[in-house]
Amino acid sequence: MSHYTHHLFFCSNQRAEGEACCGNHGAAELREYAKQKGKDLGLKNIRVNKAGCLGRCEVGPVLVVYPEAVWYTYVDREDIDEIIDSHIVGGKVVERLKV
Repeated sequence: MSHYTHHLFFCSNQRAEGEACCGNHGAAELREYAKQKGKDLGLKNIRVNKAGCLGRCEVGPVLVVYPEAVWYTYVDREDIDEIIDSHIVGGKVVERLKV
């Protein structure tokens, strides 16, 4: 059995100026926010990681949640809150953010 029940991988890729990438949409800051939210909620069984390019630049920013392999896009802290509260804590996929 895995040490973690969920892994959240945030694309943190930064491309050259003018090219679409998650780094241009606050991915690093929102990843740090997700890590802190997990700590604040006492979620010791999740891991929040940065990832290189996940190849979904056209729908970015993106994160993927394993083991379910659910891909999400997000724009702000409220979206991250919803993903963590609904999917990670509640076990329900956030359909409106799924890509």
